[in-house]
Amino acid sequence: MTDFDLVITGGTWFDGTDAPAARRHLGIIDGVVHRVSAEPLPVGPNTEVIDADGKWVVPGFVDVHTHYDAEVLIKPELSESLRHGVTTVVIGNCSLSTVLASNTDCADLFSRVEAVPRDAVYETLDRTRTWSGPAEYAKAIDELPLGPNIAAFLGHSDLRTHVLGLGRAVTQDTKPTAAEIERMQELLGEAITAGFLGLSSMSNPLDKIDGDEYRSRSLPSTYARGKEVRALNRVLRRHRRILQSAPTVSLRPNIAKFFLASAGIGRRPLRTSLLSAADSKAYPPLVWFMLTVAPLLNRLARTDFRWQHVPVPFTVYADGIDLVVFEEFGAGAAALHLKDQVDRNELLQDESYRRWFRKQYDNKFTPRIWHRDFFDAEIVACPDPSVVGKTIGQVGKDRGLHPVDAYLDMVVEHGAALRWRTTIANDRPDYLNKLAASSGVQMGFGDAGAHLRNMAFYNYPLRLLERVLRAQEAGKPFLSVERAVHRLTGELADWFQIDAGHLREGDRADLLVLDPAGLDARVHELHEAPLPEFGLDRMVNRNDDAVVATVVGGKRVFERGTLADGLGTDWGTGSFLRAGAAAVTTPAEGSR
Repeated sequence: MTDFDLVITGGTWFDGTDAPAARRHLGIIDGVVHRVSAEPLPVGPNTEVIDADGKWVVPGFVDVHTHYDAEVLIKPELSESLRHGVTTVVIGNCSLSTVLASNTDCADLFSRVEAVPRDAVYETLDRTRTWSGPAEYAKAIDELPLGPNIAAFLGHSDLRTHVLGLGRAVTQDTKPTAAEIERMQELLGEAITAGFLGLSSMSNPLDKIDGDEYRSRSLPSTYARGKEVRALNRVLRRHRRILQSAPTVSLRPNIAKFFLASAGIGRRPLRTSLLSAADSKAYPPLVWFMLTVAPLLNRLARTDFRWQHVPVPFTVYADGIDLVVFEEFGAGAAALHLKDQVDRNELLQDESYRRWFRKQYDNKFTPRIWHRDFFDAEIVACPDPSVVGKTIGQVGKDRGLHPVDAYLDMVVEHGAALRWRTTIANDRPDYLNKLAASSGVQMGFGDAGAHLRNMAFYNYPLRLLERVLRAQEAGKPFLSVERAVHRLTGELADWFQIDAGHLREGDRADLLVLDPAGLDARVHELHEAPLPEFGLDRMVNRNDDAVVATVVGGKRVFERGTLADGLGTDWGTGSFLRAGAAAVTTPAEGSR
């Protein structure tokens, strides 16, 4: 027999199928798991060995909601995900991809919504772009020296902008012609043929575009109407591909339209992955809707519907007033519309503007994502040390001011040097656990690659596993470790129809060796990680004692906080994963 390229010895092995874990040895040849054995495996002179005694050997985590679309082009190793055992990431979410629209338009669409510097996005595309359509894009990504595997959606805003032009795509009275809708269908069909997962869209108008000419218009997909939406959904339904989207947060919610579109009574269901299942601080009873509606619909209306859920407290950070939740009401959006700091400060000091802001802040009956409570907003950094550690509301109380006035005064005085945080969802552990165990919920919405300074959760799989262990220790389990691993790996890969998430004989050798002793409170700690390509430090959670090693394509790419030499520049192991191209695995008898 040919010597194994890599042998992983004596770890507790999880195969990604919810089956019981067992102590096993793994032998890998040519990037594929060749043997899973209860007995030690032979080691040849050129065999690399990873000692997993006392550790877990887990299929690589699958992160189905990232915005690495720009970063992957210049840092294809995507080391911040590899660091946490993520071996497959999905890009092109929330209607945003960089496949079809011009470099300028893609930068305008992507940067403000995802809080990534616009110049960096444009310059990255201008320097690296070689493609002009979905098939060429997939080929270009596949040829990068990738760290993790990449799967992709085609973004509806990208598609719509390419066919209509950005001006028409963000104009309310634009009605695409039959030929233009047919062209959108054709391009979506081309993307599906090239292996894309389906179409990502966005219907919530709070997401705004950058640039100058159309600045502060909502994303193009929010302007799409029924005829266009139904036409694209027909393509997805025909090919059994996925619609990823988000409903409106408004007095006229459109969530029922997604449920109806997904229904499979008398037709093939539309596979739908929707943002987002969360225990909202603004509307605490809403969590019961999140917990009950998807299982009921999937059973009674034959839908194939899932909520995406990030299984951690949804804590966001802001530098000054730069935070996406301010887009949801007029006064906040008006401030974010102004790029020039002098102009913005002039607006923030205007008394009529402050009355407007105070009125919207105090109105508790308008739909919102942010709970709008400055007494639940802690200042974590400021040139004025006397306010650090206090809530913005308390500063206002100390100064005899309305919380809004205290906040705007500090923004005018300190700008982005005023750093504060608040938790907008998932603050109640019991409900967070219920969501993590719900059959209508899938793990996702970590937003890796976006919101570099305020809210991305690169290591949410580790944080979920840490919570699972603590619950077991307390005698209040909500998931078994096997079930939690399955939810983070094989369950996602199977639903998205990609070759990932499993660790059986014949499967891709994408895995992590995990030390359960490292799953402690440190996985929640914050760190500032330099990202010089984008000219800033990104905020991340890190604990390098948890993931001993990350393996992609049978090669060790990360080990205890250190990236393998040359990965992302000289070589790579990841691939562009095409939907529906999953390997057929037949475990050998006795492999358990």
